[in-house]
Amino acid sequence: LLSQQLRLNERDLHDTTVTDGSSFNASMQTSPASMINQYKFEEDAEDTKDIFVTVDNPESHVTAIETYITYRVVTKTTRSEFDSSEFEVRRRYQDFLWLKGRLEEAHPTLIVHPLPEKFVVKGMVERFNEDFIETRRRALHRFLNKIAEHPIFSSSEDFKIFLTAAPGELTSYKKQGPGFLSRMGETVKAVAAAVRGVRNRPQEFTEMQEYVEAFSQKISSLDKVTQRIVREQKEYLEELKECGPTYALWSQSEEELAEPLKDVAGCVDRCCKETEEQVKNLNDNLIPVLHEYALCTDTLKAVLRRRDNIQADFEAKTEALATKKADRDTMRDDLDKAEDRLEWANNALKSDWTRWQKDMRTDLRSAFVDTAERNVNYYEKCLAVWESFLHSQRTDAEGNGNVDFS
Repeated sequence: LLSQQLRLNERDLHDTTVTDGSSFNASMQTSPASMINQYKFEEDAEDTKDIFVTVDNPESHVTAIETYITYRVVTKTTRSEFDSSEFEVRRRYQDFLWLKGRLEEAHPTLIVHPLPEKFVVKGMVERFNEDFIETRRRALHRFLNKIAEHPIFSSSEDFKIFLTAAPGELTSYKKQGPGFLSRMGETVKAVAAAVRGVRNRPQEFTEMQEYVEAFSQKISSLDKVTQRIVREQKEYLEELKECGPTYALWSQSEEELAEPLKDVAGCVDRCCKETEEQVKNLNDNLIPVLHEYALCTDTLKAVLRRRDNIQADFEAKTEALATKKADRDTMRDDLDKAEDRLEWANNALKSDWTRWQKDMRTDLRSAFVDTAERNVNYYEKCLAVWESFLHSQRTDAEGNGNVDFS
């Protein structure tokens, strides 16, 4: 029964793969209600998840002309369209970039989760040091899992090829994309539409734009501040590491204070370990979420621009039909196609916007709760260390009868 249900889910997802009108079928129903139903995302999607992807085991490759890193991508699935239940391939960053571009090209008004930046993050001296590679691996892992969780992207043929194709097959498949002149033509059209602008943008998309601008300012600011805090904590940690040995060295020349100094040195060392773990937790769990959603604002702005370009194209065709008398039948067909494409694009964005907001709020809430719990745990441990020191000193003082801690 589970296998049958999974196959039904896969078939339903496959039937809704076209979401933005780029491959619009005129025989399909185009009423707003029917199209909105195409983009309904199941509340219990996690319960029916049938594809699991892991990115791990980075390897460095050196050739005569370049040095690059590949990552192992392991896929486990129960989907019937896959030839096997498990696949293992190696992919480099350029392959991930290709996948993202293909998804955006096929679905211009759906929201693709961002990739980590192509170039070295500021502050990292060595491009391929362990920290950089691990940070990128985690981000690539999250990227593929966001794609796998998406009801449209996860059924994409490009995604399947990415997960299963041998290196030679993937290279051949990548060459089958639109040629340079075709891409240039689309770019020229997009520029022309951007110059024209849109005259009657629906209010809901104007509100989306305003939300994205406000969200971008807040999340980018929080991202920068959090990264600065972590840098300062790392500097504090380095200073703290010097204190323990200093106290221990001092105890050798102060006979009367030897025991308290040794105890302080021990407390500082234990706090160092807790601080080191705290910095690592912030670096691994909070910063990546904030930074990815800061990057996501650029994706959202690009999606809204593409939607505006589709509307601008429709408005331009409407004007052309009204002012020209020749070739009106052909122009009317073009206008109908542009109208269909706009309607599909609008409905795709509205539904994916709802999905994105839900995911964003879930991810950020989880990161904030996790950070709060780890902070409480960190401060409780450090507090216990120093309380233990105070208790030992009070006990010694009471035994000697010569120190008042009241």
